[in-house]
Amino acid sequence: MKILIVTGYLAEQTVKNAVNSEADVLVLDTDIAAFITPNKLLQAMKKEQLSDKYDIVFVPGIVSGDFTKVEMEMGCSVYLGSKHAYDLDFVIPFAENFKFSKVKPACELLSDVRHKKAIEQIQNIEDNSTSAFNIGELKIGGNSRMKVMGEVVNATGMDGLTLKNSILSFIEKGADIIDIGVSMDATPEEVINAVEIAKSIASVPLSIDTLDSELISSALDSGIDIVLSLDGSNIEEVGYKVAENDVAAVVIPDVSVDEDRRLESLIKNIKSVMEIGITRVIADPVLDSIGYGIDESINRYKKVCDTYPEIPLFFGVGNVTELIDADSVGINASLTGIANDLGASILFTPELSDKTQDSIIELKTSSYMMALASERKTPPKDLGLDLLVLKEKRRHPDATVPDNFLQAKVSGSWQLDPAGCFRIKIATNLNYSERCIVVEHEKTCIVGKTANEIFDTILDMELVSTLEHAGYLGRELKKAELALKFNRSYSQDDEF
Repeated sequence: MKILIVTGYLAEQTVKNAVNSEADVLVLDTDIAAFITPNKLLQAMKKEQLSDKYDIVFVPGIVSGDFTKVEMEMGCSVYLGSKHAYDLDFVIPFAENFKFSKVKPACELLSDVRHKKAIEQIQNIEDNSTSAFNIGELKIGGNSRMKVMGEVVNATGMDGLTLKNSILSFIEKGADIIDIGVSMDATPEEVINAVEIAKSIASVPLSIDTLDSELISSALDSGIDIVLSLDGSNIEEVGYKVAENDVAAVVIPDVSVDEDRRLESLIKNIKSVMEIGITRVIADPVLDSIGYGIDESINRYKKVCDTYPEIPLFFGVGNVTELIDADSVGINASLTGIANDLGASILFTPELSDKTQDSIIELKTSSYMMALASERKTPPKDLGLDLLVLKEKRRHPDATVPDNFLQAKVSGSWQLDPAGCFRIKIATNLNYSERCIVVEHEKTCIVGKTANEIFDTILDMELVSTLEHAGYLGRELKKAELALKFNRSYSQDDEF
């Protein structure tokens, strides 16, 4: 297949470096590739006598226009290439067997395709996996994918609507299991109520998070799927009932034992629950936070896995993310990788603090990444999925500052726009499943998700009349949009 890449003077060398010898390059008489038009391309191809020489012509992904006439006269197909020249080396290998677009850049198309194929492969891996046991239709352990358990903290102390919204939010984020957190002063009636509410809306298995035997018993009567947790303090009191109900149980070391006796205590408790007939056992060697022996706890996981390779392992990621002031994205990805290497089956997290919000999404994505990496026997990179949020996988080099430039400076003057002022904020609207931007004006209130759609609405309604005010609105609306994208707070006129 013969391929032609079209560009301008400024991107010429970058394009040639990216395509190497895999395609020919035609440089049009324009500095900026985005200014390429169908007429300019047609004239250049005729001048170079390129009729019927190419199967595909890629124009820059950011150009606009109808290239049908070029196709008809030059006997080729014209498609949008990548937005950035650096990505052409990723696009060209797909030219033989992929249908590109005349309206959507190739880099975006291929990103969507790779993501879709990754999800399909993950589902195929899961369908063909074997498990230690199932909870409903959910596979636990074996070589199945690690499952994410999200804890609704203090679920027993919530009103019904709040509890329902929390559970639905966690499921929407990707939680495979919902853990019902029990408050210290919870009553059996509150546990029963929380379990019944959860069962009425949840499409995933449910666990109860308490060591109190009476509360565990109440949850069992209500049809709970997993007991979290059993140890030496409650095995004799409620263990037999767990066995009779054929419910899965997370087994932990006794809370009272010293660090150096945790492994011994856990193994003793595992033996105890197996002896009384609990068949669906999940072992939790307890992951300690950084600064409190995380290295020893990881070693403990390895020993439990070696001793009981058939028993699924419970990995409390939240023990680490909640106790470090660092972005949770990379930490969750790293801990998921460690959990995968240790053979863990369940990744546990609350979203208790603001800094750990969306940990469920992060763990679900990273569990997918580890499943793909394990299948391919490669590091978790170039999978079609990633957790790159703030940093880039492919950084585009900075431009060079021209010799003649004007140093920018802030104007000291500011005049109110006669058309009126705006108040910008982020809110949660009942009509939106996510947060939204709210812009209030004396004449109206505009709600949207992007700076573009809101600003276009403002212009259509003629609510701004000065360039200074328009520039200000553009800055603030983009800050608000970024706050939505990165799930951060927004305050008008403050730094983002």
